[in-house]
Amino acid sequence: MGEREQEVRRRIAELERAFGDPADADNPVGAAAFLAADARAEPLAAAERLLERCALNAELVPRDLGGRLTGLDTLARVIRVVFRRDAALALGHGVTSFLAAVVIWAAGSPAQRRAVARLLLSGGHLVSAYPELAAGSSFLSNELTATLGEGPESCRLSGRKAALNNMARADSLVLFARTGTGRLSHSALLVERDALPAGGITALPRHRTLGIRGCQVAGIEFNDCPVPAQALVGEPGRGLELVLRIFAVSRSVGPSAALGCADTALRTAVACAVDRGAVGADSDSDGPQRLSHARSTLAGAFVDLLLCDGLALVATRAVHLFPEDAGLYAAAVKYLMPQLLTDTAYELSTLLGADFHARDGAYAAFRKNVRDLPVIGLGAAGSAACRATVTPQLPRLARTAWCATAAAPADGLFRLDADGLPPLDLDRLSPAAGGDPLAASLMLAAGAPWPGSDRLAELVRLLAGELALLRDGCTGLDREGRSALADPRGHALAERYGLILAGAACLGVWRRQRTADTGFLARPDWLEAALIRVLRRLGTALPKIPPDHDEPLLAEVLARYREHRSFDLYDTPLAGAPGTHRARREGQEGREGRGE
Repeated sequence: MGEREQEVRRRIAELERAFGDPADADNPVGAAAFLAADARAEPLAAAERLLERCALNAELVPRDLGGRLTGLDTLARVIRVVFRRDAALALGHGVTSFLAAVVIWAAGSPAQRRAVARLLLSGGHLVSAYPELAAGSSFLSNELTATLGEGPESCRLSGRKAALNNMARADSLVLFARTGTGRLSHSALLVERDALPAGGITALPRHRTLGIRGCQVAGIEFNDCPVPAQALVGEPGRGLELVLRIFAVSRSVGPSAALGCADTALRTAVACAVDRGAVGADSDSDGPQRLSHARSTLAGAFVDLLLCDGLALVATRAVHLFPEDAGLYAAAVKYLMPQLLTDTAYELSTLLGADFHARDGAYAAFRKNVRDLPVIGLGAAGSAACRATVTPQLPRLARTAWCATAAAPADGLFRLDADGLPPLDLDRLSPAAGGDPLAASLMLAAGAPWPGSDRLAELVRLLAGELALLRDGCTGLDREGRSALADPRGHALAERYGLILAGAACLGVWRRQRTADTGFLARPDWLEAALIRVLRRLGTALPKIPPDHDEPLLAEVLARYREHRSFDLYDTPLAGAPGTHRARREGQEGREGRGE
């Protein structure tokens, strides 16, 4: 383990210790406190102060500007700690500011970069108003326009953005305003909130949200507001180009971090199943049909988390290793993860029964996290926009990148530690991928001599076969991809492509771990299960699968639950003493019964 990985683990452990045991009813930043704040639709003030004490904002600032940011995969790992507690907190004190700051890291002047770094390191907040990429009926009423001149306050800003998280407490705004037409239609601006004249801006009312209730979502309106000329970020008219490039960052980091919500949902479902005796030491007391359902559901949900994390890992590391291609994987993460995790949450909800509707108590965190999970697919870079990014590229990739002769990635793409990454070079990001190293790794693995079980080798060949079928299917699309979005086949092909990428990512992780250690990820059980779930979703005819193939996975789920370790690829030690929710709940109920 290198020094950088040791440092990241230390920071994660310190943040876990600061939050403490979420099941402790006396913990001011425990699950009960977050549920109460959520019911009030307010942020949990004690948790916000905790993150300020831990200087979480330093994770968002590159190291050469005084922060801790060296790798996007490690940034997601740290913020995932916060998402395990509360999505609204993670968005309000992490993701929202980062989505704005990355614009400045990518295109800001040295002075702008230093100013934003100082703001974040002092605990300030940034907000970004990205342009609307898909024009709907409200497009013109939810857009900013600006006129650019050469005087000290020659830029005049008008228009409105109706829904921005953290708007009320934003210290600076990163805005994309229409300044022209065609490809050079938008420009980026960095504006200090306090520097704007009072008559030039109007704060719009807060929006109450169904999920992430603690988020302070509100709007702002500009009324021919003068803005300093030095607010311009990058070149005028290059705003849309900038947005499309940095989507490779925002679309990968946000979903990867938000996987913490799914981790908590699975942990709560496991607690319910264990407390009821459906799995674990008391499982023989129930009927075999229900037991089988509970066991397979928990194991399947665990595998889905590993699938999502595998693709998110590749997407975040690709920004460093293959920046020209990284936008492709980031888009796939953004549209595939909400779909997979929504299905997973539905399957897990069947284990809770009536407790799914609980608003407090040991299992209430499940409903809250399931309700908050859709945030992964929201925004201007939402699921539909991400599919629209991938679909037009499929015909070209099918011709040039999905073959055994394509260049394979180094195993650095699949490493779980923080070491071995070159510095971020955001200038090399591109809206369109030049190649597809992840798909190439699948084709090469399928054609090479295969270590491991015959069943695993067959599953890998079947997945490679699906990529070959996808390549054939893409030949029927417009060769240059211009009309692929209007072709009804394009959407289905993009969905299949995302699943194939997720399977290929897990294959790469397994092969890397197989040579690195002898732990759970080095064993074939989880990879077989991941490929089986991918192939079933693709409708592939599978070889005969043993009825007990879920048992090693369930054993790992129960071990991680009892030992308080995360359900993602990293197997991170979590805060809290070993034991079931039942024991803690009974202790809490006993204290309440005694009037304590």
